[in-house]
Amino acid sequence: MPDQIWALILFALIATGSPGGATALATASGARFGYRQSLPLIFGIAIALALLVAVSGTSLTAMLQSTPFLNSAIRAFGSAYLVWLALKIGLAGSPSATRLSGTKPMSFLVGSALLLVNPKAWAMAVGVASSFSNIVSDPILLGSILATVFLLCASASLSLWVLVGGVIAHSMRTDRHWHIFNGAMALLLLISILQLWI
Repeated sequence: MPDQIWALILFALIATGSPGGATALATASGARFGYRQSLPLIFGIAIALALLVAVSGTSLTAMLQSTPFLNSAIRAFGSAYLVWLALKIGLAGSPSATRLSGTKPMSFLVGSALLLVNPKAWAMAVGVASSFSNIVSDPILLGSILATVFLLCASASLSLWVLVGGVIAHSMRTDRHWHIFNGAMALLLLISILQLWI
């Protein structure tokens, strides 16, 4: 179990910290409004992600434990999705600039809605729940573990993106820099997937 927890934490850090829509929005918000005014956005995204992962973990676990073949098939599907996600991250270029409308910082509700309407977040939640479903046998405990890990990792990752908002844009001037960064994130994601099967 400890190895799987570390694999889950590593995956959660990479999944929440890799460039994408939420991190681009956090970076733009940090650059425009600063850390304190970006906190509602950070917590909106992090809490919505934690709830989504918890629901996926709680609902899937009971079904997977009663059907071992289905458990293996879904874990394979979840791992395949995570490999696909790693490839997408590794082949991605620089994140597109996010334009914030209006002059007010993004709210908690905007952050939550952004995550809940994102198909990538739903697919990732199901992939995580199926891949890490054997951490514990109790579905409620599994949902709680997944939610806690994703809440903490998303809060930390998004905080980092907010704090470095303008720095990223200045230090990553070329596509080559972004390809190196994305390649390293993809490699770490693949390592976290391998730990599930070893």
